[in-house]
Parts: sequence; C-alpha cells; structure tokens
Amino acid sequence: MAYVIAEPCIGTKDSACVDACPVDCIHPKKDDPRFEAAELLYIDPVECIDCGACVPVCPVSAIFALDDLPEKWADFTQKNAAFFGR
Repeated sequence: MAYVIAEPCIGTKDSACVDACPVDCIHPKKDDPRFEAAELLYIDPVECIDCGACVPVCPVSAIFALDDLPEKWADFTQKNAAFFGR
C-alpha cells in the first residue's frame, strides 16, 4: 500500500483527495450510498499508484505514505484495505 488515510479524516471526509486522485482509488465518493455511513475515506491499496497527488490537498493532513504513517495510527493500514475487501 502506498498511501493510507488515517484518523484526522474521521468526521471530515473532505473529498478534495478524491478529485486529485488520477486513478480513482479513494472511496467512498459523495454520490456513493456508503458515504454517509463511512467513518472516513479510504485508499485502495491495490489501485493506488503512489503518486502522492492526494497528500497536499487534504485539509486535515490525514494522508500518509505507508512508511510515514505514525505508529499510533498503524491500524488504519488494515482499515483502508478492509474497506475494499483486501
């Protein structure tokens, strides 16, 4: 997995990262029926191409390269993958 969305996204779900992603790997989108119920947005670990376009547009600094993910949020790696059934 190249990038992970972590705790700061909870309750925010700003979709600027969705718009910035060139491969459409961040979900759920606002028009997805799962959007309202989702705790945060998630990055598909298989589809992510490690471009980093999502990082600078996140208003709450919730997106991290896997190697830079703070230890306190390590469980978000699995949460992101699990959303996509991975």
